[in-house]
Amino acid sequence: MNHIQGSLLYEGKAKRVFACENPNRVLIEFKNDATAFNAKKRSEIEGKGRLNCKISSALFELLESNGIPTHFLELHSETLMFAEKINVIPLEVVIRNIATGSLCRETPINEGTILTPPLLEFYYKDDKLGDPILTERRLKLLDLISPSQKEEVENITKRSNTILKEYFDSLDLLLVDFKLEFGLNSLGKLVIADEISPDNCRFWDKTNSDPKGRILDKDRFRQDLGGVIDAYEEILKRIEKDLSHAS
Repeated sequence: MNHIQGSLLYEGKAKRVFACENPNRVLIEFKNDATAFNAKKRSEIEGKGRLNCKISSALFELLESNGIPTHFLELHSETLMFAEKINVIPLEVVIRNIATGSLCRETPINEGTILTPPLLEFYYKDDKLGDPILTERRLKLLDLISPSQKEEVENITKRSNTILKEYFDSLDLLLVDFKLEFGLNSLGKLVIADEISPDNCRFWDKTNSDPKGRILDKDRFRQDLGGVIDAYEEILKRIEKDLSHAS
């Protein structure tokens, strides 16, 4: 009996995590809350939770089918998914294919520069500290993961990037960059956690040359561009169209 919503274990900016009867499972609820700049900017956007849940489920299944380990188990409803209970590692792993955002604000690299090879970066996951970027020595000093785990995280992230970049290219979307989080399951296995959605990925529409109009991710909220739900709906529509053709 895993289909019972138990006690609230954790509530973050965009999700709630509930206990299940099976102690190795959790039920994750995707909320409609939208945040940016480490929650300094907040809003509620009707329908966002449903879209992120369905998009994440589809992308987790895509990665799993390609041998990438994730915490995802199954979709329960439009806003709820079952996942493995994990011990979250307080790291954000960002991989960048095209320069934008903080990389351009903090360096002289021009917006839109293709990064070859993709740039992989580690950040310490802590809103109070502003999720600071970690150098190799800082990462070693914090001792959050072992050297072998760090290598595994990097390999999984790079493989995921290859799979997702090719997949979205087939949907006429550029995967500009994205963030992954990781954790250890009950067997001590390293898996991708959290979500993969327009909340933590940047997507540009290849069919739209307008620098603002092509944005189909949370940058629409960050930059007050409007049309957040329309953008997320477009991502899901293209994924579901692909899935319908595949079946």
